[in-house]
Amino acid sequence: MLSQNFVRGLCSRSRPLGASSSTLLRHFGAGSSSDDCSDDGSGAKGWIPDCSLDTHVVHGGVTPCEKTGAILTPVYMSTTFVQESVEKYLEKGYSYSRTNNPTVKQLEEKVAAIENGYDSVCVGTGMAATATCINTFMKAGDHCVITNCSYGGTNRICREQFMKLGMEFSFVDFADPANVEAAIRPNTTLIFSESPTNPMLTLADLDAISAISKKHGLVHVCDSTFATPYVCRPMDHGVDLTIQSLTKYYDGLNIGTGGALIASTPELYEKIKLTQNMHGNIMSPMTAFLILQTMKTMGLRVRRQSESAMKIATFLEGHPQVSKVVYPGLDSHPQKELADRQHRDNLHGGMLWFDVKGDPITLMDTIKRPWTLCENLGATESIITACAVMTHANMVREDRLAVGITDGFIRISVGVEDADDLIRGLDEALSGL
Repeated sequence: MLSQNFVRGLCSRSRPLGASSSTLLRHFGAGSSSDDCSDDGSGAKGWIPDCSLDTHVVHGGVTPCEKTGAILTPVYMSTTFVQESVEKYLEKGYSYSRTNNPTVKQLEEKVAAIENGYDSVCVGTGMAATATCINTFMKAGDHCVITNCSYGGTNRICREQFMKLGMEFSFVDFADPANVEAAIRPNTTLIFSESPTNPMLTLADLDAISAISKKHGLVHVCDSTFATPYVCRPMDHGVDLTIQSLTKYYDGLNIGTGGALIASTPELYEKIKLTQNMHGNIMSPMTAFLILQTMKTMGLRVRRQSESAMKIATFLEGHPQVSKVVYPGLDSHPQKELADRQHRDNLHGGMLWFDVKGDPITLMDTIKRPWTLCENLGATESIITACAVMTHANMVREDRLAVGITDGFIRISVGVEDADDLIRGLDEALSGL
């Protein structure tokens, strides 16, 4: 099978996934390995044992080129790959870049290792990863239990495309696992969670929901874009597949778009790989190369963003122009116990939201830099968004209000700027309402 021949003979050969994944398991307090950073062929000196997640984010899956010593994975801008003979067809793992490309494959293996998965497919956007998942595990007549508060694009594609193709979806509150089990039908094939949710920051108890999924023989996928693997890895909690919008914290620099669907087992991987190949949705080699570099600083960025987000959330809770603040690190968050249990090292990410007293449009139009008004998140730049008229404008208004996205709902993505500068910008804009 293709998946067993992906990276043979390449300068940027990666170490076996098992070694990387077991190392990460130990770092997160589960599992063990005696050869976590064993010699991967990059030199006689080998690796020290028990490398941490921060080290693997930088080095995991990538070794210097044996021929040149190049420290970075090359960009293989090649459509096709020469075969030595018919008998040795695919011996090196590549034939045509719609199916596999060496640079993209390096990113796919690295993402899978960081997420503690078996392997992954990297595609053009996070939405492409979502579509790949649903297209793989559902067909006309099948049913999915999905969170009632997901990224707006996920909600829209389920309602506007997949429902029209004969698929069924139950949008329920995943904050209580009992709601998930109660919504399961005889034709249910997929459970689709998101934790934390975009933009409400509601958490799903992934261990409990995974247990329900396994009890009923279903596939459980979790969109973990807001958390990043640095805060929470769904597969450590029994989830079968993880979705990441690589555009966000993996890239982190507002450079490129990308998505990943990570599978926990070879069987699941073969299924999503077939769908990706049939759809022809593969990330460009140049984008894969860039994300391989930008993701190296994900740990540094997420730690800084989490610390600043907590400081900003605390400030907003005491502001007279703010009626409500939600951030998983605050004691006021209704799922604080779950957040502390499911998120590691007291990190809760760079996303928070608040309800403003006054006109949110005025706030958007008057807030000064370093705040940036745009649609994206997870980047080094701090971003402020009025969700009702921007990211979630495509949601039916009744559905939007039902999950708490009010007209005054403001979502902020905290960057890496000075936290005090960000607070001063918010204070000035809020005080002017």
